Amino acid sequence: MAPRKTPVKSSDIQVGDLIIVEKNQRIPADLIFLRTSEKNGSCFIRTDQLDGETDWKLKVAVGCTQRLPAVGDLFSIKAFVYAQKPQLDIHSFEGNFTREDADPQVHESLSIDNTLWASTVVASGTVIGVVIYTGKETRSVLNTSYAKNKVGLLDLELNRLTKALFLAQVVLSVVMVALQGFSGPWFRNLFRFVVLFSYIIPISLRVNLDMGKAAYGWMIMKDQNIPGTVVRTSTIPEELGRLVYLLTDKTGTLTQNEMIFKRLHLGTVSYGTDTMDEIQSHIIQSYALAPPQPSNSTSAATPSRKPQSSGPKVRKSVSSRIHEAVKAIALCHNVTPVYENQVHGEPETTEADQDFSDDNRTYQASSPDEVALVRWTESVGLTLVNRDLGSLQLKTPSSQILSFHILQIFPFTSESKRMGIIVRCLSSGARFYI
Repeated sequence: MAPRKTPVKSSDIQVGDLIIVEKNQRIPADLIFLRTSEKNGSCFIRTDQLDGETDWKLKVAVGCTQRLPAVGDLFSIKAFVYAQKPQLDIHSFEGNFTREDADPQVHESLSIDNTLWASTVVASGTVIGVVIYTGKETRSVLNTSYAKNKVGLLDLELNRLTKALFLAQVVLSVVMVALQGFSGPWFRNLFRFVVLFSYIIPISLRVNLDMGKAAYGWMIMKDQNIPGTVVRTSTIPEELGRLVYLLTDKTGTLTQNEMIFKRLHLGTVSYGTDTMDEIQSHIIQSYALAPPQPSNSTSAATPSRKPQSSGPKVRKSVSSRIHEAVKAIALCHNVTPVYENQVHGEPETTEADQDFSDDNRTYQASSPDEVALVRWTESVGLTLVNRDLGSLQLKTPSSQILSFHILQIFPFTSESKRMGIIVRCLSSGARFYI
């Protein structure tokens, strides 16, 4: 019997509740990802409101709960989740999931891939999760900081100058009273001198500066050399005038998350944007020499491998090197193709009849660099058409489908400065270490 869904307010959610979040709905609390309607046990979420990144993130459901026959079985098992105390870091998580009613008990470690943070949006399928943090303990609230008033350097300098002039005004007034010998009502004379010397502080200076900032801002917006520029603050002219070095780590802001593959370098040979057609011709030629595709439409044979000889190594041809480089780029990534005809993760057609057309496919990944690489391999003839947690499929220029089983993925880290993958071709059994 399927569980009955009851809409609840986010303010009524408590730790330990099981909640269901549909596609395009915002996640109301920090969750452990238990189950999804996607057959591969994963889903995409949008985190632009949390970390500012527009790329979709891939999340993986807990294995033992995803393998349950029905959704209602989640309410019949006895399990608990151990989670670390709330912290600021949105890119790390430590915990474990334990199912006690299994024989033996099932223990699964939890990582950041098994979490769904509040304020993110489910981009594919329907997800079910158990609440671990709510309210002020969620990652989004812990990372919320109060906006500070931005003051320009010119305003700060003007404030310091005003304070110095006021101090000089008071000192000068005291000197004038002292010259009179502090006779009579000297405090009244002191106040008179303060008023008389008030012209030392240029009151109109701040007004003139604001008028100048407004004029410079208008000139920037009307500058024909930088069309479309919008001045959102009056401090822009003075900040630009003081600019010496521009240091930024927001590469997505500068590139607008649109990366383009420009050059392929193979040691002694280099190909640029004007010679990409040569790479495409080499790829077409490589797969044109491949043996006929087997009857199974989900896998295809790769080009026959020459038997290894005991003689001296022969230098590979340029065509072979290009083919291996393009295949390596097409395999070594974390990109997932998404098709518009998929509803809640289940294709409307069978895998053999699924629409793998270019117009129906978009790529999603945590980095625009990987998407740019996969789009480039598609432009030269080797297209990524399908991927899940354990396999991926490539389409050749002759419309053959090459299926690979993912044996191991070595994710990118700041220490290694690279990622790696081990795959096995299902048709030939060959393993590729990339």
